[in-house]
Order: sequence, then structure tokens, then C-alpha cells
Amino acid sequence: MPNDRTINYIEFAAADLETVKDFYSKAFGWRFTDYGPDYTAFNDGGTDGGFYRAPLSSSAAAGAALVVLYADDLEATLETVTACGGKVVKPIFAFPGGRRFHFADPAGNELAVWSDRGG
Repeated sequence: MPNDRTINYIEFAAADLETVKDFYSKAFGWRFTDYGPDYTAFNDGGTDGGFYRAPLSSSAAAGAALVVLYADDLEATLETVTACGGKVVKPIFAFPGGRRFHFADPAGNELAVWSDRGG
């Protein structure tokens, strides 16, 4: 059962759903369920969301919300993201409480990964 007044679902746009499904499955282990040819839902083990087919993308520079993932090993995660087809938007940098990097997925959506370990 969803928790009252909490974020329950996150949606992204992607022109090529198969490419983003492949990227997030390999890079982060997300699982997908297709709902027709223009929508796929995901679960990352804790959060549900989906991708709808559209020639759009989400960028923090354009004012979009930034979704931030957590990783125990930031450097290894950055290597995996780039090996799976992600592009680094901001290299690893420190901030109070940890370090993070920003990446664009194959659809151009910007996300970040942070860690409070290492570095």
C-alpha cells in the first residue's frame, strides 16, 4: 500500500523504449513491464516508475527535477553507467555529506548517483 503524501511513481520520456530498458536493466538491475508499444513500467527494487514514448528528455539545466540514485561504490557505478551507454554530464564531485556524478541516459534524461562512501 502506498504511503500517504509521499512520492509514489516517477515518469520519464524516451523516444526508444527498448534502448532505455536495456540501459537500466544492465546498469542498475531494474525490471520492466510493458504496457503496449508506448509505455513501459519499471521497479528498481524500491521505487516504481515508467517511461512513455516521446521525443523529450529531462535535464536539471532546463529546470527539471533531478532524480538521484545511491551507490555504495561511486567509481564502479560510473564505469558501469558509461559502459552501458550513459554519458557523464558532471564528473564526480564532492558536496557536504558525500560525492556524486550526473549522467544522461540513452534517451537524454539526466539523473545523478551519489555515495557517502570512499573518495
